[in-house]
Amino acid sequence: MPSISRQMARFALDLGYDSIPENARYEAKRFLLDSVGCALAALDHEDMRQAYAYIQQLGGNNQATIIGHGARTNMANAALMNALLVRAMDYNDIYWKQDPSHPSDILPAALATAEAASLSGRDLLVGILIAYELEMRLCLAADPGVREVGWHHASLTQFVSPLVAGRMLGLTEDQMVAACGISGSSHFTLGGVVAGHLTNMKNTADPMATEAGVRAAMLALTGYSGPVELFEGKEGVFEVISNVNWSAEKMLGGLGSQFLITECGYKAFPTEALTHQPITAALEAMAENDIDPKSVEHILVRTTTRGADILSDPSKYEPRTKETADHSLPYCIAVAVAKGNVLPSDFEAAALADPFVWSLLPKIEVVADDEIDSLFPKVKRAIVTITTEDGRRFTKQEDHAKGRAERPLSDEELIDKFRANAGHALTDRRLDEVVRATFELESVPAVGDYMALLVRDRSQ
Repeated sequence: MPSISRQMARFALDLGYDSIPENARYEAKRFLLDSVGCALAALDHEDMRQAYAYIQQLGGNNQATIIGHGARTNMANAALMNALLVRAMDYNDIYWKQDPSHPSDILPAALATAEAASLSGRDLLVGILIAYELEMRLCLAADPGVREVGWHHASLTQFVSPLVAGRMLGLTEDQMVAACGISGSSHFTLGGVVAGHLTNMKNTADPMATEAGVRAAMLALTGYSGPVELFEGKEGVFEVISNVNWSAEKMLGGLGSQFLITECGYKAFPTEALTHQPITAALEAMAENDIDPKSVEHILVRTTTRGADILSDPSKYEPRTKETADHSLPYCIAVAVAKGNVLPSDFEAAALADPFVWSLLPKIEVVADDEIDSLFPKVKRAIVTITTEDGRRFTKQEDHAKGRAERPLSDEELIDKFRANAGHALTDRRLDEVVRATFELESVPAVGDYMALLVRDRSQ
């Protein structure tokens, strides 16, 4: 029996454009548009300025383009910087049925290597599908998910990114297996990067695993070897992370015939995924009952134990940084109630000091609900009760946030999100060009041509 990583490699090598259903190819384009919009939105953030300065110090061969800047560097550096940009606002995609993950964090591995290899838009679409199909299956493979026992989902990405990059770079099957082994030996990530007071590493762990995959593919291309039985071998994943139940069938089942990408979700808010149902419920309760934010006396949020613990610990009631605020359930609810939406601008420095939002924070109570826990992670229910100063109570339950597969974003909504994200960096004409090129990606002769459209053309 071939090793699990070899079977994954064979899928990545065998997947052909014509064998991918049209709805899966179309969703890949939609996720690409959403991702590059998120990247362009983050260009001027302080942490992204710092990251770009770091990339500039590294130098590197002119192989691939950095989104927004237009500078070129080697494949691995470009993959890291572009993945950081995609991830920076916590606004890109989300898949969470067992383990949470953001498959679009891996798209920059496909972009950088496809551009360096002078591949076409059709080839890039295949790379995108490889990323989603493998990452999403790894997210289903452990029960409970690895995040539930203390590991970050970058620990899964490290196995997928080398196979995406390897396919784009034309590795052989043995080289693909080696690349998976090289990367999979280097990037197990502790869940602590998203617990307590958060730092820049919250948005950096997965991009680093994407970068590691590109470097592993480049190294394997030289003939460098790596472990073959990463999962099932001695001291492999199954043996070491033994406090979960692993299923090889969930990792491999349906590869090439059943496409999961259509089950991945988009984010309607630039915040941690478990905040979305409570935000949605709070917004609906406020709007449906025409509640004046100034009349709110108390807000009770019933959610999962995870939401009441990690997202609502004491540090989350005093969010001083963007990273803490977008993972703070109390802050997100306070913004939703105060402003009627939760937008990227709500995590800028001035917004984080909004006195009215801070006045609402002590009024928010987050509690774990056993019944909700029993539904998790399949259903991430939230129940929000808003009590006003005159004693009236308004309750709203939400099981599916806007943007998830159960409540998908329309093309129009998705394009509006892209325009709102990218409009400060791209002119209206260029925005139109990117939308058109993305939805016609199979007709783009060279990925480099597509990347050239993603360079800032609006003055700062």
